Amino acid sequence: MATAVKERTDELLPARFREWFDERGWTPRPHQLELLEKSRKGKSTLLIAPTGAGKTLAGFLPSLVDLTRKARPMRQRTLHTLYISPLKALAVDIARNLERPVSEMDLPVTLETRTGDTSQHKRFRQRFEPPDLLLTTPEQVALLLAMNNAERFFASLDTVIVDELHALTPTKRGDLLSLDLARLRAHAPKLKAIGLSATVAQPEELRAWLVPQREGKAALAEVVVVKGGARPEISILPATERMPWSGHAAVYAIGDIYAAIKAHRMSLIFVNTRSQAERIFQELWRINADGLPIALHHGSLDAGQRRKVEAAMAAGSLRAVVCTSTLDLGIDWGEVDVVINVGAPKGASRLAQRIGRANHRLDEPSKAILVPANRFEVLECQAALDANAIGAQDTPRARPGALDVLAQHTLGRAVAGPFDAVEFYEEVRSCLPYRDLGWETFEQIIDFVATGGYALRTYERYAKIRKGQDGLWRITTPTVAVQYRMNLGTILESELLKVRLVRNVAKAASRGGKVLGNIEEGFIESLSQGDTFLFSGLVLRFEGIRENEAIATRAGDETPKIPIYAGGKFPLSTYLAEGVRSYLADPRKWSVLPHEVTDWLNFQEQRSVLPQKDELLVETFPRGNRHYLVCYPFEGRLAHQALGMLLTRRLERARLRPLGFVATDYSMAVWAFGDLGEAFATGKPSLDGIFEEDMLGDDLEAWMNESYLMKRTFRGTAIISGLVEKRHRGAAKTGRQMTVSTDLVYDVLRRHEPDHILLRATWADAASTLLDLRRLGEMLSRVRGRIVHKRLDRISPLAVPVMLEIGKERVDGEAREEILRMEASELVNEAMGDE
Repeated sequence: MATAVKERTDELLPARFREWFDERGWTPRPHQLELLEKSRKGKSTLLIAPTGAGKTLAGFLPSLVDLTRKARPMRQRTLHTLYISPLKALAVDIARNLERPVSEMDLPVTLETRTGDTSQHKRFRQRFEPPDLLLTTPEQVALLLAMNNAERFFASLDTVIVDELHALTPTKRGDLLSLDLARLRAHAPKLKAIGLSATVAQPEELRAWLVPQREGKAALAEVVVVKGGARPEISILPATERMPWSGHAAVYAIGDIYAAIKAHRMSLIFVNTRSQAERIFQELWRINADGLPIALHHGSLDAGQRRKVEAAMAAGSLRAVVCTSTLDLGIDWGEVDVVINVGAPKGASRLAQRIGRANHRLDEPSKAILVPANRFEVLECQAALDANAIGAQDTPRARPGALDVLAQHTLGRAVAGPFDAVEFYEEVRSCLPYRDLGWETFEQIIDFVATGGYALRTYERYAKIRKGQDGLWRITTPTVAVQYRMNLGTILESELLKVRLVRNVAKAASRGGKVLGNIEEGFIESLSQGDTFLFSGLVLRFEGIRENEAIATRAGDETPKIPIYAGGKFPLSTYLAEGVRSYLADPRKWSVLPHEVTDWLNFQEQRSVLPQKDELLVETFPRGNRHYLVCYPFEGRLAHQALGMLLTRRLERARLRPLGFVATDYSMAVWAFGDLGEAFATGKPSLDGIFEEDMLGDDLEAWMNESYLMKRTFRGTAIISGLVEKRHRGAAKTGRQMTVSTDLVYDVLRRHEPDHILLRATWADAASTLLDLRRLGEMLSRVRGRIVHKRLDRISPLAVPVMLEIGKERVDGEAREEILRMEASELVNEAMGDE
């Protein structure tokens, strides 16, 4: 057996590679050799491996070996391998880690990175003098494909490596990359694709994504699966302070988090939002009596600041980093020995991904500590522990490719050069997300890029491509190409202003002072001069807005406002939602829960009932001069928001005078002037009727057409599709200008072309990303005939968390938290007091 393995290794690896492994006492892992063998045969392959399995080296090994065997003079070098990462930081990290073996083996290989942070001079030089290996991001691939020399640039491309494939495919970035991969195959027909992925629930979808699709049965890439790996050590933080009923800050546990930092070499502290990262970072420094080096890392910070933090992590000079999903994926910070996840993980696969940042080695267990921010999150964290113990995965399922992304790509195809519509259609349909795209829809996309659609075709600015006498489509003017390159991409941030820290406000006009990063325009507009806020780990005083910058000075205020960031909120996965329902329904499982949580659930059982797995518990009760309905679907905030919007419409028709609703990941509450308990008890209306699935028909359509939600969603669709351009030469539209522009266009299309392709795309986006209508529909179907109404004379213990969300302002501070504590105390006394 050993002889056979050696012979296989000798056959696949050149001598200098074998010597390099031997000098380190290493042996090539079986999956590395298997991937190398498949690549030699020209096979596209998906590699599924746990953290620390050496999947990055495995992905590059075929290219390094091939380049070594085919060493070329520098002047004859062309691009051989394109590595694509979802994160700039990951591309830079992989390049740094790859440079070592290349240097130590003295391989005749050049490698470089190309991201948004790469200098313009270097990017220009790479167009004509590419390295052998180029490490980049999806957006940069789209830009390269739009070059007029793209065909020559990619002609010799041998391999594309897509890292963290599971994180890209369910997104619009994944849609764009799949279209770009088809373009790359057109330039390099023998191209091989290698996908690197963590363990996923549906590997067949990733295998199909990697290879061109044709009519009939789905084509699949080869697959290599790495088994084994040490089981991670995960625990829930035993808190010394009383656990809150609601909220997401987890400030109650700061002392315990700090103790965990002190007990380890380096800690990664993951949070789910950037505003939460700022808060946790500030709280840790407030109690950092030992002066531990603790840093902050999130997407709104200045790129230079993020690079400094990453360098300090790589050097092992930090004890902790508070971060968001910017450090979620693949990056190897070797000194990290514990991951602390603040707040519930929201998904078993996401938790596994984050845990893998600690002890980034296959044979050593990763260590993680979960810090639930409230009592419901304890149940979710426990469900996540159970899921991890059995290796359960809940990665999102594939969905049809986004039409606004296809419109952007169509314009990019014309920017690169003339194209034939029929050939381009076949190319698009070779991509898994667009495999079922109909010709009629494709024609609508072409017409949209060419005219803006029927309602907009009289406006010349929407005419971006034109069909020539030769039957090929071309851009109408060179300006179209410039605008495309300036506005390319699918990542939509809230409108941002730069935050500039100055010492002297009077001298701010000279543009002195340090740029700390970017903050949401809407948040800054809510401030008055002199207000304090927290950003980049500093308490700042707002001095005013100058052009596209928020001017700030240092302040000493201990209770600042927190920046509100729109991104970074994750939905509760279906798998973990089912786990939470399972814990609630089975008291035998409660032995692993903290006594505060078991006491809470026991009180619920006494005062009302506990939700059962396949039922929907609906509680009604009076409080003050209002009546409340609280239900517990456990389907995530997005689905619950849609449910609340539709229920209030139905209650209004029943003349129960609803006043509002509030939704969390676990429950939803509606309050009204009408006696909801009496109405449901007498069947006027019936609960079964109120929760009937037909609410997703006419009620949904009527509400969507009336709500601002569709306009908000249309804004993103219009930007991605290129209908409205944010950036122009020498200027950029403000968020307010963009909103006005898109609102006007939306109204025109609604009135004159209601079946416009972008309105269809907008509806699909709203249904999946803002409302999660699929999950809502599945829930309504599941509980049909199983709705349990509990009419109470006062609030129940289980309703306390969602009731605390009513009227909650999005401003944190000591005074506000004291008010919330008082409100919680009042509600708890009411729910758990004596009869």
